[in-house]
Amino acid sequence: MRQKGVVRGGAPLPFFIRQGDNEFAVDPLEGQKTGLFLDQAENYEAAARYARGKVLDLFCYQGGFAIPVAATATELIAVDSSGPALAFLRENCTRNNLTNVRGVEANAFDYLRECQDRKETFDTIILDPPPFARDRKNRAGAVRGYKEINLRAMKILSREGILITCSCSQNFGPDFFVEMLQEAARDAHREIQVLERRGAAPDHPVLLTFPESSYLQCWILRVL
Repeated sequence: MRQKGVVRGGAPLPFFIRQGDNEFAVDPLEGQKTGLFLDQAENYEAAARYARGKVLDLFCYQGGFAIPVAATATELIAVDSSGPALAFLRENCTRNNLTNVRGVEANAFDYLRECQDRKETFDTIILDPPPFARDRKNRAGAVRGYKEINLRAMKILSREGILITCSCSQNFGPDFFVEMLQEAARDAHREIQVLERRGAAPDHPVLLTFPESSYLQCWILRVL
């Protein structure tokens, strides 16, 4: 029987940790995975160097990207389907004195379609979805999912907008990700310039004999 609980000690949960210049609430018992995605830590900071203007952060969870990016954004809309995740986001915004972040509880696919329908545009869009391909047999469905969100994001980005797009599916490696981005850009009738191609933080090493260890893709793109 699987169980979760505190083995020793009685520290109150959630507790707060510092990541870069910001503080984040962490609840290892009720949060996703360990309560914080450490493999994306350096990508959060990289995103803040490129993001600008009006920002849309989809699958935002508790604000790993949103919190550092908000410092350079004029407005940031953070979307997640989880109410508890958005509660953590609000707590993190308060903790870091951020007033330009608005959390929206919604399905990311639906929200993108609604933005396109009302012709709303953004200067920066961040896509950090959960794994769409948990095993090889789901790869075709993952291609469709990744392509749809990237295609719709490209369509509502302003000219020379920034797209920060990620995948954490170990069965959807770099070659598949490149091909997906190429197809999405072609169908969106947009030219794509690669600014950075990133992966997991150094404490998540990649083994040459285990290609699935290169599971995290984080591409920073300029959409022309």
